[in-house]
Amino acid sequence: MKYIIKKIITLIMTLLLVSIFTFTAFQLIPGDSATAILGMEATEDAKEALREELGLNKSIPERYLNWLLDAIKGDFGTSIQYSDMPVHELIRDRLTVTVYLALISFAFIIIISIPLGILTSKKKDGFLDRVITFFTQLSMAVPPFVLGIMIILLFGIILKWFTPGKFVHPSDSLFGFFRFIIFPAIAVAIPKVAMLVKFLRSSILRQKDMDYVRTAKSKGMKEDDILYHHVLKNALIPVITFLAMMLADLLAGIILIEQVFNLPGLGRQLVVAIGGRDFSVVQAIILYIAAVVVVINFIVDILYQWIDPRVAN
Repeated sequence: MKYIIKKIITLIMTLLLVSIFTFTAFQLIPGDSATAILGMEATEDAKEALREELGLNKSIPERYLNWLLDAIKGDFGTSIQYSDMPVHELIRDRLTVTVYLALISFAFIIIISIPLGILTSKKKDGFLDRVITFFTQLSMAVPPFVLGIMIILLFGIILKWFTPGKFVHPSDSLFGFFRFIIFPAIAVAIPKVAMLVKFLRSSILRQKDMDYVRTAKSKGMKEDDILYHHVLKNALIPVITFLAMMLADLLAGIILIEQVFNLPGLGRQLVVAIGGRDFSVVQAIILYIAAVVVVINFIVDILYQWIDPRVAN
């Protein structure tokens, strides 16, 4: 229980530090939100009145405290690009796309990499191991956005399995949505699959050199029984941590892929908001992404402790 309480405190402190850094960074960027809203032609009196209304004439600590209290209640202010639309509504409309893309990509990573990692460890230095290792090395060398462009060219333009740039919202057609989003999900997942296959293979092979494996063999246990009942459980412990570390990289890849495939998700909205100096939206999206990463890392830490109770000691 102490371990869980410690992790919860760490989670809260991490989110607090992220919020401080995010808010302060955008307050120090040159430029004026009042000018961005009213335009360059606005009078100084009009700008000053808007600064007073928005609280921009207050000190940064005071503005941060007000913003944080509102954010805790789910109020991140309004967007200056979308006619004073509440930020939480703007994010909600795009969150579905990013969540689906992340979940499908993560499912691909797990479903493909774990069987391949086990297979390559069983066939160490064999023909199949060499072929899979070659393709994993090649996949890790190709950035997700380049892979996305190649997928669009092959499956979109040549094979015409989907229409590039023509996103189908799930509310319009669930089948059309999944038919489209599966391709950007593949572009996000393939480099991560390659990384996880390589990592899992190395982890399994390390476990196979342990004394408990030799003891099990001396007792007459079959190779597969040792692998699936003993080796795999121990080999997956560092893999779980690796998956959590991969999450941040996965989200970074999603931001790029949403641009490549013209997906109306959080990543694309973040780029648009930065370009339009819509800092309320930027701050909220960064905090959302940080919260997702921190919460998933918290869940992974709890799973890690459940699998191996020694980490709590």
